Amino acid sequence: MHHRHAVRFFDTQFQQQAASGQFQLNPFEQLALPHLDGELLDLGCGLGNLALAAARNGCTVTALDGSPAAIARIRESALTERLAIDAHAVDLAHYRLERDFDSIACIGLLMFLPEATARILLADMAAHVRPGGRLALNVLTEGTTFLGMFEPDHFCLLPRGALKAALPGWTVLAESHDVFPAPGDTVKVFDTLIAQRPTAPPAVPHTTTP
Repeated sequence: MHHRHAVRFFDTQFQQQAASGQFQLNPFEQLALPHLDGELLDLGCGLGNLALAAARNGCTVTALDGSPAAIARIRESALTERLAIDAHAVDLAHYRLERDFDSIACIGLLMFLPEATARILLADMAAHVRPGGRLALNVLTEGTTFLGMFEPDHFCLLPRGALKAALPGWTVLAESHDVFPAPGDTVKVFDTLIAQRPTAPPAVPHTTTP
């Protein structure tokens, strides 16, 4: 399944979830929410459950996803609740950040990209977190039952520990390694990491010799 087919698949899924009122935070979003503040980018926001919850907590949110149905739901909810959310449909496979944020969340997106693309986007996110800001990440590390609908080079399983390895010097605020049963006596394994970027080093006073 190419990326454009995946977008159509999730657009249909999100329409069904919205119609049935399935708006609960998943365990990864629950772990991330308390650590998000300030200007937040929710990249691959899906139906916007995390984006909406963060906005209710006082964040100013930019919510991006490839699904028009998801973005429509977020905009409607944000308007109804008068929340500070700017939501847009974008091509996530080719998206690059244009400015810095206090917090960035990327829950369950990277696994739906080729590994090279996922690693580029991961580095791009890390580079656009402000000093002292937070990055909340979640990836699938084992289990391809669901991903079997994709062509092999259109998804990736990052190895366990890859998120932490991509953020040297960052402070780990929370992390989890979760295993869930999957069809065919298999499992799905996820790594979630919330980390804080180091603050900028203090300026060294310039001195001159008399």
